[in-house]
Amino acid sequence: MTVIEEKERVRTLEFYDVGEAALKVSYGPQHPGTGHFRLVVTVSGDTVLEADPDPGFVHRGEEKLAEYKTWITNIPHLERPVILDSAGIQYPYVLAVEKLMGVEPPDRAKFLRVIMAELQRIASHLYWFALYGIFLGHTTMFLWCFGDREYLVDLTSLIGGQRITHAYFEPGGVRNDAPKKAPSALVKEFSRYYRMATGKELGHDAEDFRKYVLAVCEFFDRRLDDYWDMFFNNELFISRTRDVGVLSSADAVRLGAVGTTLRASGVKYDSRVNNPYDAYPQLRFEVPVGSRGDCYDRAVVGFREMRESTKIISQAVEMMPDGPVKVKQHPINIRVPAGEAVARAEAARGEMMYYVRSEGGDKPYRVKISPPSFRLLPVMKHLLRGEQIANIPPIYWSLNYWPVEADR
Repeated sequence: MTVIEEKERVRTLEFYDVGEAALKVSYGPQHPGTGHFRLVVTVSGDTVLEADPDPGFVHRGEEKLAEYKTWITNIPHLERPVILDSAGIQYPYVLAVEKLMGVEPPDRAKFLRVIMAELQRIASHLYWFALYGIFLGHTTMFLWCFGDREYLVDLTSLIGGQRITHAYFEPGGVRNDAPKKAPSALVKEFSRYYRMATGKELGHDAEDFRKYVLAVCEFFDRRLDDYWDMFFNNELFISRTRDVGVLSSADAVRLGAVGTTLRASGVKYDSRVNNPYDAYPQLRFEVPVGSRGDCYDRAVVGFREMRESTKIISQAVEMMPDGPVKVKQHPINIRVPAGEAVARAEAARGEMMYYVRSEGGDKPYRVKISPPSFRLLPVMKHLLRGEQIANIPPIYWSLNYWPVEADR
């Protein structure tokens, strides 16, 4: 049987025998946990002999679509594959276009980009941990993460105008400035939970944008202490994740792992530090790394990243200068000089890369997207081999894989 025939057989049959002691099972693609993604799992008893990821169920043709839209109108649709972290997926596209245009955004725009990117990093991680908790039988984790995520999404909406998919970044800056004041109703609602978490009242002029952002960061930093006690120091969570799905640093590099998966294996690589961009060189923060490379370390690295993100946001809002937020107002049909550029940014799930080529027109000639989730597929296959069936959910969710991002 050829490889093509075998693949077609896998696609068309849900269950079939592959030998006296083995069975091939289709895990997905309409699974309530994995979403539009399938694993073809070969099992013998309770042991996974092989796991073949089968992506592509939500492929949208983003790269080809980009060739038919202008440089500016590409921004909204390019962020759709990762609605939880739309800043992360559009960041390198904007950086690449700026390289081709030879423009640099104003300093205020650089800080606003960083604030938005870190807000969405935290919001994305909370979504990740919420679903992780559900599949480990920890419902409280789901409820807490989604509840606290609302304050960060509200702040994202305050800056960019939308809770998600805000199309806030553009070549040469950001679409609009941050407001000077937060709505009084929003501040009043938040003040109750701020008081519960910190034991303090919001200070004078709490509606001031800078003070409100700092208050949200203080609130969430305090909540992270509760998260540690409730989740990461919880015997249920530890027993399901410790020494499960171990990935060595050598294998992480060999398989092309990125993001928390790479750093949990002890490899200290982060595009914000190793290939700094915008305001990141001016900010002080740590890059969390693990030592064991198991499911627990991957979760803890993500947890520690959220605390570092609150530090970054607090510094950025304090250091952000006054001034313009864009080089100029672009028309929809800007023309970009001929050339090619590569840019990368550290999105919530890992390093996001873009290759962009221009022929001098008002549309890209080629846009190539290299998302972190797609690069985690070889890691997933490697980690599941030899594991128990019950360990598929904790391993899958420890990678923070997002099918729509991978398929793009």
